Amino acid sequence: MQGFLQVIAMPIEASAISSGSGLVVRPVKQKRKAHSLGIGRANSSEHERTALQRDLLEGQESRLPPAIRQALQESFSQIEKEFEALYLENVELRKDIDTLNERLVSEGHVPEGLDLNKGAKPKSGHATSQLSQKLKTTYKASTSKIVSSFKATTTRAVCQLVRQYLGHRDGIWDVATTRVVPVILGTASADHTAMLWSIETGKCVLKYLGHSGSVNSIKFHPTDQLCLTASGDHSAHVWRYVVQLPLSQSSVDSNVGAVHARVSDSSASGLLRAEPSGEDEVDASDKDEGEPLTEPDGANDAVTVRTPLATLKGHQGVIIAADWLVGGKQLVTASWDRTANVYDAETSELLHPLTGHDQELTHCCAHPAQRLVVTASRDTTFRLWDFRDPTIHSVNVFQGHTDTVTSAVFASSENVVSGSDDRTVKVWDLKNMRSPIATIRTDSAVNRICVSPTHKIIALPHDNRHVRLFDLSGVRLARLPRSNRQGHRRMVCSTVWSEENGACNLFTCGFDRQALGWNINTTALMQEKKVQ
Repeated sequence: MQGFLQVIAMPIEASAISSGSGLVVRPVKQKRKAHSLGIGRANSSEHERTALQRDLLEGQESRLPPAIRQALQESFSQIEKEFEALYLENVELRKDIDTLNERLVSEGHVPEGLDLNKGAKPKSGHATSQLSQKLKTTYKASTSKIVSSFKATTTRAVCQLVRQYLGHRDGIWDVATTRVVPVILGTASADHTAMLWSIETGKCVLKYLGHSGSVNSIKFHPTDQLCLTASGDHSAHVWRYVVQLPLSQSSVDSNVGAVHARVSDSSASGLLRAEPSGEDEVDASDKDEGEPLTEPDGANDAVTVRTPLATLKGHQGVIIAADWLVGGKQLVTASWDRTANVYDAETSELLHPLTGHDQELTHCCAHPAQRLVVTASRDTTFRLWDFRDPTIHSVNVFQGHTDTVTSAVFASSENVVSGSDDRTVKVWDLKNMRSPIATIRTDSAVNRICVSPTHKIIALPHDNRHVRLFDLSGVRLARLPRSNRQGHRRMVCSTVWSEENGACNLFTCGFDRQALGWNINTTALMQEKKVQ
């Protein structure tokens, strides 16, 4: 490595003069010092050999123009400075390590790998392992949040793929779960359809075909069996669903007599198919990296709904998102026409047009317990709309992103989390709009995020096909696995938590035409966070 740096540091600058025979290259008289890196040579013979190589290089003729040689010299000089900075930083870190090791030795402890020539006696067994872990934890605590956010974590034990939901013929934009029994999964797709799924079996139980454009958003009513979908056809629909979930394999095994009594000879409609194991599904989930799996045989047997209970047509552009306000009596829509609208859910009457954004809206979200709404936009801001006072409707603007705000959601009664195409996620205090209380920096644009109500874990879907989990303080907890044929094969568009469900408590969807159900061991994640 030292020899490599010395070769890099060799000056190759040369100047050219014109002569009658052509271009003559001669070495420059003034040479840069070769010791600016501050790294000691191994021995004198190596130094002499390096000096000889440098003289040979400078004496060689070159056909490069002087300007190019000058540019190369400047580039090498910058590289040398970078190496020098890294070396000095390394020296400082080594000093800190030595200081900490000396402190541990003075306390009578010797961590693993420490030089024993200082007179301290090593401790063996479990105590040494504990002290080594303590040393590593101390070093981790001193690192920045940016560095710690990219650390490797053992996520296989705490993040497991459980189920795939296949049947859409185009990318899936949004995913949601019901808040009432029965708990089902809903997906909104660019194939102009919305689908409802049995979480346990992965079977599609209902298709909504009322839209004539891409279905961009889906949300379930907080207390009733109603669904709200927003579409590229400039409308939002409210429609009712009534589903009968198919039995899982465990139910079939435990109630064989009851099943034979209820199912006729012609009941081979796919409702009681044997449920494949999770391992089999994982093995079949990546037949081709660029193409999704084929549609299941029973997907076409689902109930079809075509007529909505209400159609909302107050926008002049694509409706990108919609949500129910607390109580479910009103709803909000966000559109590319730069406005958001609040409607009466029963009469479809437009109550409040929300204007102020300078560019197209990308998302909207309602507070689960208060009459508050946030809208995100391509103008790099998101706005908080307050409807708690019937006579005064206030609005607050949150600025802090440098690119499109792709989503903004409520994390608690006093916090909002926003994600952006600028590859950052910010946590905000509703009482202080000037600056975020935490910033998460990632390596890819962030799409529609979701925060778990109980454990306050943020699920980040990325354009680069990854899904990462963070807490509200910006500490990375895990990354959902993508090896062994698991995970999404294209952009992940949306996430949703469903902590009431035992089989899957996190759902993701992407443009690979599939939704995935994950089992996240939140208890293990919290314990791992405490250890770190």
